[in-house]
Amino acid sequence: MSSNAMVAEQSRAVAYGGGSGLWRASVARSSVELKSFFRNRQSLFFTLLLPIVLLLVLGSIFSGTVPGTHTDFKQMFVAGIIACGIMSVSFNGLAINIAIERDNGMIRRLASSPMPKTAYFIGKIVRVVVTGVLEAAILLLVGVTLFHLPLPSDTGHWLTFAWVLLLGAAACSLLAVAFSAVIPNARSASAIVTLPFLVLQFISGVFFPYSELPHWMQTIAAFFPLKWMTQGLRSVFLPADFAVVEPAHTWELGRTAVVLGSWCAAALLLTLLTFRWRGANVR
Repeated sequence: MSSNAMVAEQSRAVAYGGGSGLWRASVARSSVELKSFFRNRQSLFFTLLLPIVLLLVLGSIFSGTVPGTHTDFKQMFVAGIIACGIMSVSFNGLAINIAIERDNGMIRRLASSPMPKTAYFIGKIVRVVVTGVLEAAILLLVGVTLFHLPLPSDTGHWLTFAWVLLLGAAACSLLAVAFSAVIPNARSASAIVTLPFLVLQFISGVFFPYSELPHWMQTIAAFFPLKWMTQGLRSVFLPADFAVVEPAHTWELGRTAVVLGSWCAAALLLTLLTFRWRGANVR
């Protein structure tokens, strides 16, 4: 579906929607978002499938237990890669997608159409929710089936799983919208977004035990959401005694909620200040 066809479809949804224009436009926009994501092979692979491939390949290579614990290294890695997968669909994929749509003029056309502007962001939220749930479900299935990741047996751990993913995805999504403002054009989007995403994976405890990283790396990682997402998910899937190898010797779930919530607020403010409906090269 071309960008002009997308705009036309949503304009018709609004034109015939009456008082339900926002609802109909949001449904139409959400449908377009999901169709364009799953039909784009490049987006599908690098955003949704790459974390799964990393889990399969690196999970098959890593062996042994995490030093100072009896926990299988693979189980620690699965918890980290789930957080990485959520950041992939909410930050990586979303920032690149918005940069491309701004550069090709789609955002400007949507803004000048009868579609309520709010519907554009609702469509992005639906995209992140659907792909995030799908990503987490597939990674959990692979982790349990191939790497014997133990699933929580109580409601409390599943609630922690839910709020860590929800706050983490919200923080990364809002950060993606704000970060898209520094991307000059569609051609450079992937390179500009992938670099910080890749660096954060290495310093946030995804591939290596966080406590074994150099102190300066831990300090930098602690400023960003991914470190707290990985730590929160470790508290869900790993034994309680694993907390002794965390820097604070505890899961710090309260601090995790504060940091992720603060990122949501800060990224929302940045989005309100920096989001542009028109690309620099669009007339």
